[in-house]
Formats: sequence, structure tokens, C-alpha cells
Amino acid sequence: MASDTLTGSTRTDAEISGLDALETAGRQRGPSRVRRAWSALWPKLAALALAIAFWQVVVWTGWKDPWALPGPATVFADLGHYLVSSALWDGLATTGRRAAVGFAAAVAVGLVLGLAVARVAVLRAALGSMITALQTMPSIAWFPLAILLFQLSEQAIFFVVVLGAAPSVANGVIHGVDYVPPLLVRAGRNLGARGLHLYRYVIAPAALPAIVAGLKQGWAFAWRSLMAGELLVVIATRTSIGAQLTYARELNEAPRLMAIMIVILVVGLLVDAAFGAADKAIRRRWGVLDQAGN
Repeated sequence: MASDTLTGSTRTDAEISGLDALETAGRQRGPSRVRRAWSALWPKLAALALAIAFWQVVVWTGWKDPWALPGPATVFADLGHYLVSSALWDGLATTGRRAAVGFAAAVAVGLVLGLAVARVAVLRAALGSMITALQTMPSIAWFPLAILLFQLSEQAIFFVVVLGAAPSVANGVIHGVDYVPPLLVRAGRNLGARGLHLYRYVIAPAALPAIVAGLKQGWAFAWRSLMAGELLVVIATRTSIGAQLTYARELNEAPRLMAIMIVILVVGLLVDAAFGAADKAIRRRWGVLDQAGN
């Protein structure tokens, strides 16, 4: 009997060791960090190369004169000069400050409004559909009112950025809270979580993926609203990316205009990459991210 027990124990240990070895081998055979980075990078580079090739083909067709539609070589040469100029960094400083302040205010308003609407039935009945309606309203439509209220000033841009981004953040919070399992909320209450502690330790972590998605969408609306605002509200004493875009259009400087557009696109891609990294970290923490990094 003792030998049978010993044999069974040895067999179980061997099976467990075999499973551990199999898992370790699977991890060792996984792609390296360099290969994962290249796998994520090459489709973007291929898409960029195709876009530039298409752009060059359109220029070769003579569809527009070179002064209206310059080729990639001309634009990237001007972009190189623009990158080392103080105008770019002064404009980015102004635009970045406006974006950070406006988006932070929109996040604060959206989080408070979203939590209130999600948990209070009266507020949901009164404001739920209104938040969605505000989200679908084009940000450019707010500028006549903003200029009427605040004239051509920083406050007008701030007003439109907040109104453009806050509804998206609020909707993200509302949807996130709506999909928190009731069983999880009851379990938190049984463990003593009440009031703010229930939100901090139970509801907020469970709703975090939807909240991050709402923040990402809110940033997209804030950035678009800011660019529209800087095109319309040009403050002579403060240069910005949008103001420089307006000046390039008025002076018919097509290479500089397209160079500024490339800068705007790159800033958007960098912020999107930051949100993507945050989303991947959340999925890894939740255990829904493949070990291979997919």
C-alpha cells in the first residue's frame, strides 16, 4: 500500500513537473520583444509608405499645380526646417497647454456627471439622452455662441474644448458603471464597502476599461475641438499650431501648411499610443491579454 501511495505521489509530481515544463517551454518559444515590436510597427510603416506613394502618384498626374499640392519631397524638406524652428515649439507649447487644461477640466466634469447620472435614476431620466445629444453635436457649432459670450479669447477655446470632450467621458463612465455586475456590488457591500469606498474599491476598478475608452474618445473630441478653435480664434499675441495653419493658408504656403498637418497627425498618434498602452496594461492586469503580448 505504501509503495502504491509513493508511486502515485511520484507520478503526480512528474505530471505537475511536465505541465510546468510545458508552460515554461511555451513561454520560451514566444516571440522576443524586438519581434513583437516589429510585428506591431511594420503594418504602420507599410501603410505610411502606401500613403506617400499614392500622394506622389497624384502629384505626378498634374491634378493640381505644385503651388497648391506640393510633392512629398518638398513637404518633408520644409518639415525638416519647421522641426528645428522656434515657431513649432512655441506653437506646440501653447496648443499643448490648452489641450491639457481643457481635457483635464472635461475629465473632471465628465467623471462627476457620469457617476451622478449612472447612480441616480432621476438624473438619468433627465440628463441621459441630453448627454448623448451633446456628444453628437459638432464642436464647430459651439463657436458662434462661445465667441458671443467670450469674444476672441482663450475662454472661448476652453469653453468649446470642455463641451466637446466632457459628454464622451461621461458616457464612458455611464456605460462602465452600467456593466458592473450587480453581484460584484453586493459582494462589496457585504464586505463593508459603502459610499465612496464602494466606488473606489469596487465600481471604479470594474468600470475602468469603459472609462478608459471614454477618455480616449473624449481626447479625440477635445483635440478636434481645439484645432477648430485655433483656426477660428486667432490670438495675435500667442502663436499656436492652429494659428500657424491659418497663416500658412492665408499666405499660400502649401508646403508649410502640409508640414503642420503632419505634426498635428503625429501628436494625435502619440496620444493614441499612450491610451493604447494604458488599455494594454489594464487588460494585462485583468488577465485577458495573451502572454505573447497580443
